[in-house]
Amino acid sequence: MPLTDNLVFLQAWFRTPRRVGAVMPSGPALARLITAGISEAVGPVIELGPGTGVFTRALLARGVRPEQLALIETNPHFARSLTHRHPQSHVLSMDATRLGHIQPLFGDRRAGAIVSGLPLLSMPALHVSAIVQGAFERQLRADGVFYQFTYGPRCPLPHSLLERLGLKAQRVGSTLFNLPPASVYRVTRRESP
Repeated sequence: MPLTDNLVFLQAWFRTPRRVGAVMPSGPALARLITAGISEAVGPVIELGPGTGVFTRALLARGVRPEQLALIETNPHFARSLTHRHPQSHVLSMDATRLGHIQPLFGDRRAGAIVSGLPLLSMPALHVSAIVQGAFERQLRADGVFYQFTYGPRCPLPHSLLERLGLKAQRVGSTLFNLPPASVYRVTRRESP
């Protein structure tokens, strides 16, 4: 990760630590793990909370075309940096809880995957519910996948939320080569085609 990314991350963390949600940016091992199931064939991809763009770079390296990538970032400093670094991608400076209240980001073509770098464990339950419900009801196609990482010992999405929305979560794997170590979950509809 470039030194400037670390500086941008630390500046944002000092300004609003609760909104950043981590004390270190995600590392390349976690970026490889969370994007392992994604290729250009997946179609449009939405990234939630891209921060300094570690997952963004991994998605592009996996063949996702820049114009098929929407980056949803609430932090204005990160959003400006992402707009500058990825001018062909769709950068939206907004809160991910609004996903269910906006039109699908790619028009008639829904996203095949969402990659989330959001700190769900530190968010209010209503926000987590709004994000996941909005993702599955408005943004993802029927066979779309929601990838989420966590530093916790189990899935960061409550079982009751998964049940209510008809979703299932599967642990993809873990990486010890991230500070702190992290696990990745793949969330899909229970009855996906």
